[in-house]
Amino acid sequence: MAKRLVITGLVQGVGYRAAFERQAVALGLRGWVRNRRDGSVEAEVDGDAAAVEAIVVWARKGPPASRVDGVAVENTAASADSFSILPTA
Repeated sequence: MAKRLVITGLVQGVGYRAAFERQAVALGLRGWVRNRRDGSVEAEVDGDAAAVEAIVVWARKGPPASRVDGVAVENTAASADSFSILPTA
């Protein structure tokens, strides 16, 4: 199961990407996370359905310093063999 997430709110400059990566790796997910120039964070995750759902739930809360206003989720195609942080797009 693969999903694309766009997370909005106070999600840049608060360790969101690094925390997301740690959570995704702990859940055994593949994919990537990156900042977007519009201030949001974008991620693609692929793996077991329960693990994907768990990262979506986590993304709605984020790390302690963040404030998540919204998480848009859509289906996507699997595209990675591991998990990484990508440059800002």
